[in-house]
Parts: sequence; C-alpha cells; structure tokens
Amino acid sequence: MTIKPEMTASDIASAVAGGRMSAIDPTEAALARIKRHDTTLNSFTDVTAERARARALAIDADIAAGKKVGPLAGVPFAVKSLFDVAGLSTRAGSKINRDLAPAKRDATLIERMEAAGAVLVGALNMGEYAYDFTGENVHDGPSRNPHDTTRMTGGSSGGSGSAVGGALVPLALGSDTNGSIRVPASFCGIFGLKPTYGRLSRARSFPFVASLDHLGPFARSVTDLALAYDVMQGPDADDGACTTRGVEPAAPLLGESIAGLRVAIAGGHFQKNVFPEAVEAVSRVAKALGATRVIDVPEASRARAAAYVITTTEGASLHLDRLRRRPNDFDPAVRDRLIAGAMVPAPLVDRAQKFRRWYRAQLAEIFRSVDVLLAPATPCTAPKLGQVNFNLDGVELPVRANIGIHTQPISFIGLPVVAVPVPLEPLPIGVQIIAAPWREDVALRVAYALEQMGVASAPSPKGI
Repeated sequence: MTIKPEMTASDIASAVAGGRMSAIDPTEAALARIKRHDTTLNSFTDVTAERARARALAIDADIAAGKKVGPLAGVPFAVKSLFDVAGLSTRAGSKINRDLAPAKRDATLIERMEAAGAVLVGALNMGEYAYDFTGENVHDGPSRNPHDTTRMTGGSSGGSGSAVGGALVPLALGSDTNGSIRVPASFCGIFGLKPTYGRLSRARSFPFVASLDHLGPFARSVTDLALAYDVMQGPDADDGACTTRGVEPAAPLLGESIAGLRVAIAGGHFQKNVFPEAVEAVSRVAKALGATRVIDVPEASRARAAAYVITTTEGASLHLDRLRRRPNDFDPAVRDRLIAGAMVPAPLVDRAQKFRRWYRAQLAEIFRSVDVLLAPATPCTAPKLGQVNFNLDGVELPVRANIGIHTQPISFIGLPVVAVPVPLEPLPIGVQIIAAPWREDVALRVAYALEQMGVASAPSPKGI
C-alpha cells in the first residue's frame, strides 16, 4: 500500500490493523520524510529512530500473533521537547536543561498514545521554556512555516505546528499556556485542540505556568485530532489538576448534527487589532454556521493583562534559581521578561487572581445562552521570521507581544478550544471554536462540520 505524506492517522491505523500495511512502513516513511525535509523546516530537535522502529516491529509482531491493537496502531507522532521522553534530556527549548540527566520515564500522554498503538519518532523544537509566540529559538534556530519557510510557525509549540503542517507526521503534541497550540495551528494551517484546564494530564512535562498550562494535540483532520484526544483522556494522580474527570469520548460524536447549537461571534476585544484575513476567516466560519449574533465578552482586554501578570510572576518563580546561576544562558528576551515578573508587586498579582475568578463567572453566564463562541486565533497570517512590528491601520504594534492577543483571554480561565484552519490565499489562518468547560465534544463537532463543509481544512505544504 502506497503511503502518501498526507495520509491521515485514522487511515494509517485502519490499514495497519487490517493487515493492508505493516506498522514499520509508516514509521520508515515518516523517518524518511523527516530526513528529507527537516533540514529546511527545523521542527525536530531529536529523532528517536531506533525506538520508533522497535515499537513498530512490536506492533507488527502483535498483529501477527492475533493480538488486538489500539486505535492509533502504527501512527507516527512527535512531541514538543518539554515532554519527558525516556532516554532524552527534557530540554524545553533551553540551553540550560540540556545538562539535565535523561528522563527515566515518558510523560503520561506519551504512554497513553503508545498504549493506543502510536509510534513516537522524536522531540520537537519550541520556544525557550514555552515563553514565546514566534517559534524562533535562539539555541536551536527557528522552526519554519511549511507554507512559506521565510515565515514564523508561531510558538511556543512551533516545531509541532511545522511537523504536522509539513506532513512530516500526522500527529504531534504540544502545550498551550497563553495560546501555544492555537497560534502554531493558525500559522501552519492545521487543527489544534487546547482542552479544558485539567482534562489531559501534564505529568512528566516541564512546566511554565502551573495554573495556566494545558497539553493537547495537533492534526491535519478533526477525526485524527479527536482520536488522539480520546486516547489521552483519563484521571492521573501524578497531575493534581487532572484527577476529577473520567473519559468522555468525543470521536464517536463527531458526525452528530450541530443543528440547534447556539453559535455566536465574540465581539469587543476580539474584533479589535485584526487584519483583514482574520476578519475574513471568522466571517466564513460564521456564515457557514449561520451565526449572526455578536456577544461582547466583558473585560477581555483586562483578562489579557491579568494573564500577563500571572504568567510572568509564576514563570519567574519557577526559574529564579536558573536566573541567579545562569542568566547568560537564557534567551535575553525570555530572561528579561522573567526578571520583570520577579519584581511585580504581590498586591498586583492578588488583584489579577481575584479578577480571574470574576471573569470566569462572566464567561459561565455567557455560556448559559450560547454553546460556541467564534474568535480569531491570531490577528494575522504568519509574519516574516525576525519581524519585530506589524502595521495595522497606520499603528506599529510589536509582533511578539500581540500574536496571542485573542488566545490569552480564553486560556486564562481554561476553556476548551479547537483552532480550525481556514485555507485563505496565500496563507492559511485559524479561527477559535470556543466551548464551555468540559465540552470539547461540542467544539470538535463544530470543527468537524466545518471540515465537512469545506470551510476548514489543512492545505498541502507549499514551502517544501
């Protein structure tokens, strides 16, 4: 059976389980594509070829013995380098962490993916310590956009976006604190899921901001996204935030009708500081869903400001010892923001946390009358690598600070979001499908409907 670069995870798993393809075949195909194209994309920091081949051959042996294999049998995947991978140092995009001893055990989500039959092929480039929206790493070089390699992937899960957008692997895992799944999904033209805070285990992943960190998948189709999400679900005593919810499968619900779902467009903050392509993408999605109602999310700009305060102070607290011992080994942009966070007065942090409780209550009230909110994932398509500012209506805005302008007010209170790619020309851009807490199934159903209508899709990579 011929393995095409953009073959979906579900198609690979079906072929492997059905005996039409051996598990070693997609593994070798992924490794060959990585070898051929990653010198351009720079999405991988480590390729675990020996491990991948051993895992694939074990799956083939299980099939030959008549054993049952999982729903992701033989599917290659890769993970952001903040996931613990047994035998590798968890570098988290940094220079300092390369001195850590190799991890002794995989992160929980890797264990669950492999239990479902997936095959880990490597670790991925990322912004240093996940404090990044650009995908430009000063130690490993920038990951590059598969649709135009002169442009950013977005961050901090830039390698994840590049690897899936470039069809090097059908699935990748990343993290999202303020937008680090949704931004690369938008720039790289793929689907990304930031689940509800506490839904997926973060055990044995390097933290950034414990009260804001989420882990989740990237894929080129909604079916693949839901399959990966489902196999990773379940409580985990090793992550205190992930102990209360059972498994609530979403994949079987994808084809259910979305008629009757109440869909609204997020207004106010979410309609400001946007380029025409972001307006067009939201308009296309809204039209396809019949959404005309606009809801002004109260104090979203203030939520973004509060998210900044919590991010920089919690991040600084985590890294204080490293800042004291090895300040010159940080990316200067990351170091300076962390130092600034260490000097934020405690009363300001307390105000931000109190505001977060108020803001969460306001959004809970909105979700009494709507099921889904639509918002831009990014204000624009992918900027050029190294671009410092962009000009919007004659105003110069810093790129790094404003890429996550529409994602931060959502992750601030842990809402589930699917970023769907709208394939505009010349570059794709994402739209956020935002649902109430624990309703990933609703966001995924809407994303699937948009995919079936042809409004949302992952375009073929043009830059490689």
